[in-house]
Amino acid sequence: MTRYAGIAFEDRMATVEFRVAERPHISVDSRVCEGCSTKACVTACPADLFALTADGGILFNYEQCFECGTCYMVCNEEGAISWSYPDGGMGVVFHHG
Repeated sequence: MTRYAGIAFEDRMATVEFRVAERPHISVDSRVCEGCSTKACVTACPADLFALTADGGILFNYEQCFECGTCYMVCNEEGAISWSYPDGGMGVVFHHG
């Protein structure tokens, strides 16, 4: 179990709420991803939401996204990832306490 500042990662994640919007705030064009040699989004996403497919494409699940933008920043294939903020009141909610 990984620990950060005395709190286990799993315990910290238990304080995070994801309000899932019907409209995905990130979309991935897996056809564009097929030409990518690095697949950096797969390793860079802190929420581990990207997965490789057998045919060289990418599967993406936006429901537990931290909205950090890392995938968009590391992507080296123009048009592969479209990123915007979720609709108002939706997305990740961090609780402090």
